[in-house]
Amino acid sequence: MSHKAGFVSIVGKPNAGKSTLMNTLVGEKMAIITSKAQTTRHRIIGIVNEEDYQIVFSDTPGVIKPAYKLQETMMDAVKGSLVDADIILFVTDINEKHDEQDVIDRIKGSSAKLMVIVNKIDESTEEEVTQKMNYWKEKLNPDAIIGISALHNFNIEKIMPFIIEHLPVHPPYYEKDELTTRSERFFVSEMIREKIFKFYKKEIPYSTEVIITSFKENKDLIKISSEIIVERDSQKNILIGPGGAMLKKIGTYARQDMEDFLQKKVFLEIFVKVIPDWRNRSSYLKQFGYEE
Repeated sequence: MSHKAGFVSIVGKPNAGKSTLMNTLVGEKMAIITSKAQTTRHRIIGIVNEEDYQIVFSDTPGVIKPAYKLQETMMDAVKGSLVDADIILFVTDINEKHDEQDVIDRIKGSSAKLMVIVNKIDESTEEEVTQKMNYWKEKLNPDAIIGISALHNFNIEKIMPFIIEHLPVHPPYYEKDELTTRSERFFVSEMIREKIFKFYKKEIPYSTEVIITSFKENKDLIKISSEIIVERDSQKNILIGPGGAMLKKIGTYARQDMEDFLQKKVFLEIFVKVIPDWRNRSSYLKQFGYEE
């Protein structure tokens, strides 16, 4: 029997539910999920392996009009994933107000098979869901269209058969025991960043970057040192909190996630460093892994 393998790109606007969907399809917590938009900054690769196929998922940053250099590099990640894609899963939200033209323009140039996934249908009426489906059929003429609730795992089971059916015949792209192309360091930094999104409001989460400066593993313990980068002293003070209380809270919750993920005890240190306007400075974006 021929082996199938291919690249599946999950695209859409910020906060449409792309990361929740990918985590469900891959079966691992690959991408950070918070209620705030633009939490995914990098293209995150999750790999599903079976004996006769390999699916390489890309969860991409939400498509936006870039306001600064960091966002430009995020949109480059989306572009790259669409160039590679054999199959595109376009995730749209039932509450979207049809302002996805920037996403549509990117999808229309692709020869990949397309499934439109209307998410959060549990928040709507049957009539509204039908209207939304008809709109997308007319707009994009996809190969398939379904309504789901990624949060409640509703109708998700229809996605994998579509993907498997349309995968090209190809040998595996990666070793069969690989789950992702990302390192443990990457996921550990995302766990800290997730807590920043969870515990802080306004511009703080969007102005921060998390760097793992040391990752030392021995038999019983992993020692991790990290830096949270911010743009201003005032942000540093807010992040640390009175008597260091907020930073301690981030560390406690992030460490619990790390221990679950790494299956080992973790000793975690977090420092906060100010780098003015890092989101617009190419040298730092390269250093932080955003630009080639």
